[in-house]
Amino acid sequence: MNKIQHPSLAAGRWFTLSLAEQLGNVGSEVSRAIRARGDEKRFEGCIDRAIELLDLTISDPRWRKRRKELTRTREVFWDAVLGGSEYGSTLEALDRYFYYFAFAARINK
Repeated sequence: MNKIQHPSLAAGRWFTLSLAEQLGNVGSEVSRAIRARGDEKRFEGCIDRAIELLDLTISDPRWRKRRKELTRTREVFWDAVLGGSEYGSTLEALDRYFYYFAFAARINK
């Protein structure tokens, strides 16, 4: 990751969002990455943004008791990006996983 992709979120706004909102936003980047396959620059941008958002979520002190789960999610995400050789993960499976967080965030608005 070369630069901050989400400066307003990194400046603190991210930490006002619920966990469902945070992970739903990660899921948006995963969906964009799936659609961007074949366009290396766009694909890498989506991956960079998703990782940045996951890292912000992991660093959120409210989720310190969920840090293991969140870091495992990051690990599985990287596995999917790199072809799924470690866990058999795919971006499509992660898209479905993150979808439910986005759905929950919408319901709770």
